[in-house]
Amino acid sequence: MSQLQVQEQMVARRASDGDGVKLLRVFGGPNLQRFDPFLMLDEFGSEEAADYIGGFPPHPHRGFETVTYMLQGKMEHRDHIGNVGLLEDGGVQWMTAGKGIIHSEMPKQTEGRMHGFQLWVNLPAERKMIPAQYQDIAADDIPFQQFDGFSVKAIAGQTTVNDIALQGFFSIEDTEVIYLDISLAPQQSVRTPKSDDFNAMVYCYEGDISIGKDAIGNKAKTLSLLSGAGEIVVQNNSTTTARFLLLAGKPLNQPIAQYGPFVMNDQQQIDQAIRDYQNGVLTE
Repeated sequence: MSQLQVQEQMVARRASDGDGVKLLRVFGGPNLQRFDPFLMLDEFGSEEAADYIGGFPPHPHRGFETVTYMLQGKMEHRDHIGNVGLLEDGGVQWMTAGKGIIHSEMPKQTEGRMHGFQLWVNLPAERKMIPAQYQDIAADDIPFQQFDGFSVKAIAGQTTVNDIALQGFFSIEDTEVIYLDISLAPQQSVRTPKSDDFNAMVYCYEGDISIGKDAIGNKAKTLSLLSGAGEIVVQNNSTTTARFLLLAGKPLNQPIAQYGPFVMNDQQQIDQAIRDYQNGVLTE
């Protein structure tokens, strides 16, 4: 089977969000169609409480899903419905904002390391106004498998890695999202198939890897967007373990209109979301 090539690379850039939380924005912003069905990926991580203690006070969302994956730390989620959830080391929250949710994400620690990711996944037009919902999943409930030379935490989707079948915890019907966290030992490689109609990307957050038959280098804090069909082949030619996220999904191929925390299909829908939020009816 042919190996996929790197179409584009981008280095995560420093940013801040919420109440001054320092983070790395891996991708997001203009020209979102090339990431479809994904909209944004942030990595947050610091040993310094001042970098995260402000958290993300109450804020709205409409029209998409957020996936929060905590590697280390504790984050409490509260929403307008009265739900309260605590994400701890290794836990995942998959939240569907749908027609509207107002929630907060606040650290439940005042010292130590907080490290994790938030991924935004688009919803199809016909599901953008469904009722909001979310699931908090503890680390022990997320499928994890250790193999010779690598390990995989399968957050979402169904695929194979080195011909070993994997089933993630979440199955996302509309976009068939695959979300894997892979640890790769030195001098080892992994491969996983990608269909031609899926968009796929690899984000290395620790170590130094290479991708494809041309062994294109992908250093830490760098995302590679892949093109075509075939196998995604990732190699670790360094002397230390590498860790990376592998993301793939079926594009919605629908117009994307975004204004901050609202993601719809046209400007009129964005204007309506803003009015609904200002009038206190976003979630009704």
